[in-house]
Amino acid sequence: MTPLPPVRGLRPDGTIDREGSPDRVTADFAPVVRALRTRLGEVYGARMHSAYLYGSIPRGTAVPGVSDLDALVALHTEPDSTERADAARLLEELDDRFPQIDGGGILVDDVPRLTGALERHDGGFFVACLCTPLTGPDLADRLPRYRPTSLLARETNGDLPLVLPRWRTRLARAATDDELRALSRGAARRLTRTGLTLVMPSWGGWTSDLDLAADVFGHYHPDRREQMRTAARTARRPGADRALLTDLVEDLAPWLAEEYAATHGTKAPRP
Repeated sequence: MTPLPPVRGLRPDGTIDREGSPDRVTADFAPVVRALRTRLGEVYGARMHSAYLYGSIPRGTAVPGVSDLDALVALHTEPDSTERADAARLLEELDDRFPQIDGGGILVDDVPRLTGALERHDGGFFVACLCTPLTGPDLADRLPRYRPTSLLARETNGDLPLVLPRWRTRLARAATDDELRALSRGAARRLTRTGLTLVMPSWGGWTSDLDLAADVFGHYHPDRREQMRTAARTARRPGADRALLTDLVEDLAPWLAEEYAATHGTKAPRP
């Protein structure tokens, strides 16, 4: 059995600490962040309550030319299809303008949903612990402090069985290396993070470091350790290896979904 990595990611009171900070944005990505803040205000105006960064840029681990730009926009009320399309166009604009970033995503959500009871341990946790305020009032002030519990595990990643059929369809239809790489990145990230939250209550900590997540998981499930390490490597450097992706989707993912449901149950249904 591999040694259990020391617990990390907690405040002194044992709750999960917010992992990013504006101070950690490196000089390479500072112009991207300034442009994003300005353009979000221009695109959404008074409809926007607040906006956030998440991922490697606010954690200070982003690599120029490799890392993506990830952001969340919280509107006062539910976004419509035009507002979601605006986010996609804005990302394309910034991706073309700044060679430092390689794709990404701008999520658009609304304040009532993010702070509501149904999303308290999913969208709420995401905002309070995984997102770094970019502009506007911080919604974390309306949310609780979170602990690495089975409830948090269930509500964040307890829907893998719903995702798996979509991965299988995408894998079967993938005809280009770009399609395989896109699926590899998304599926491998999700599997590594689900592997972490499977064992999170036993470990008692939190991390978004995919390699550390794989090592924590591997301590509790040594027979699946190498598969999860492969998933972590693939998430960071996605490739077009269909055989590797098939192993993750057809072997690791079904096992993980079954183990997760037995350990934590399934995520509360969404409308």
